[in-house]
Amino acid sequence: MIKLYLVTGFLGAGKTTFLKKFIYLFENQKLALIVNEFGKEGIDGALLSPLGIALSEINNGSIFCSCRLDQFEQVLDNTIAQQPDVIVVEASGLSDPTNVRKILAQPGWAAQIQYMGSICLVDANSFEKVYSTARVCKKQLAASDVVILNKTDLAAPQKVDSVKQMILSQRPDLKIYETTFGTIQSDWIQSMVSPELLPEEYAMQTKDVTLKSHQIVLRNGFPRYNLVKFLEMFLEDTYRVKGFVRFEDGIYLVDCVGNLVKVEKYGETVKDSLLQKIVVLSGGGMSTGKSISEAVKWYSKWIDSWE
Repeated sequence: MIKLYLVTGFLGAGKTTFLKKFIYLFENQKLALIVNEFGKEGIDGALLSPLGIALSEINNGSIFCSCRLDQFEQVLDNTIAQQPDVIVVEASGLSDPTNVRKILAQPGWAAQIQYMGSICLVDANSFEKVYSTARVCKKQLAASDVVILNKTDLAAPQKVDSVKQMILSQRPDLKIYETTFGTIQSDWIQSMVSPELLPEEYAMQTKDVTLKSHQIVLRNGFPRYNLVKFLEMFLEDTYRVKGFVRFEDGIYLVDCVGNLVKVEKYGETVKDSLLQKIVVLSGGGMSTGKSISEAVKWYSKWIDSWE
């Protein structure tokens, strides 16, 4: 049987950093990754590709939505055909994975896959905000078998305790492990009990129209200082901002969560098709489009297009 782990967690919780460490728990086994992103560009896939592991990407929506489920089924079939020992699926931070046990209970998969459960990454510093504004956050907890409370070094002890109480108020049965920088202990995973699959028809999940994805295409020569100021103009009206930008001294990764702007040098090769593109993710009630439009007016000479 092929073991399958699902990794969830709201935008910016640290899933990519966690995955880079998680896969080393299986260093003597054949591993395959399936990476799902809500935006049009596969940024997480680019970040994980240097690991040299078989990787498949599904972009522009949640794999559990009916609009992407057929693609997930095809990718999973192709991955199973490669006969890995372990499959790790990283779901989009905007996904609703509550159907996962019903989906994997399909006869063709149930005979080949042992579902090991869902690991949910939680950002200790920003969880309170996203829990109250993004309904998929509650859905991810509902489907979880264990919670990794990440970035505890960035939150006061009182906030960490508050977040734990919020999680337990919804799911008092969940095990919660505290960590920083996505570090994981092997016994946390070994203690997981493979959840029972649900061999019944699953409800088709339609696209959540409250979730929004924008893409901004930058022109070459955008000064780094000005780019930071540009991002700051609309960052508070977003859940996540991510992308790769080329400057004179190399390629940089833009990775913003909350009101924190990070533009840091990236040491790996990036496909040209990903460069100069910034993906912006937001939700209902956020004036993201209006804020981006205003920022583009100020920095129009360095903006090629946005949608």
